[in-house]
Amino acid sequence: MNIQPAQPGRLHEQNKLPSTAQLKAEHGVSTTVVRQAILVLQTQGWVEGVHGLGVFVADRSESR
Repeated sequence: MNIQPAQPGRLHEQNKLPSTAQLKAEHGVSTTVVRQAILVLQTQGWVEGVHGLGVFVADRSESR
């Protein structure tokens, strides 16, 4: 697996993350790995899941 740091400016607050299928294909990992990674990001407050719509970059301006 090729892990690269996030690129500044690539995703902004409230942007929708790519689909699980897109992330799987782009990074060559399983659905389980993608879901676990998203869960970790949700737990840390970096992203928010919206049922039926997807996962979005969290608005962290209040926590700065």
